[in-house]
Amino acid sequence: MFKIFGSFIILFFLVGCGYRPSSTYTQKMLGKKIFVDVKISRKDPKNSVLIKDAVNEAVITRLGGKISSKKDSNSRLYISIGSVNFLPILYDKDGYVVSYKTVVSLQINYEANSGISKKFSTSGEYDFPIEADSIISDVKRFEAIKYASLDALNEFISRISVDAMIKGK
Repeated sequence: MFKIFGSFIILFFLVGCGYRPSSTYTQKMLGKKIFVDVKISRKDPKNSVLIKDAVNEAVITRLGGKISSKKDSNSRLYISIGSVNFLPILYDKDGYVVSYKTVVSLQINYEANSGISKKFSTSGEYDFPIEADSIISDVKRFEAIKYASLDALNEFISRISVDAMIKGK
């Protein structure tokens, strides 16, 4: 009984104080229809495709938006890869690397139909283990790049939602 009453009190305070999730502000700033253009890197086209997939996934799942054409969109995201790095972070007793950190940096240009245009530099990280005395497999590499890209996009989403809250949108 106390759990139900406690949950009701917490819900009452959250609703009563005007709490809204940050995705609400981000969605108001970006709109429902978002055009995404990821610049394909000549040096590393595979990573560009992975990042494009991660961006599309984030737009749909985290923002609740829809991918649209440039002319039908409420806002446009132009994304290019700054860098993708794999750094050893953990060694076993014999000195072999057993864990890596992937760091992905992205440059994001945001344009809205309202005339707002901003540039962001974001970075994301993802840690993953490997077997001692082995190399990073393609599957692990792709997974790490995808999750690090999603982390960088989360930073972008946070910055957009803060801008929207400050402007009172």
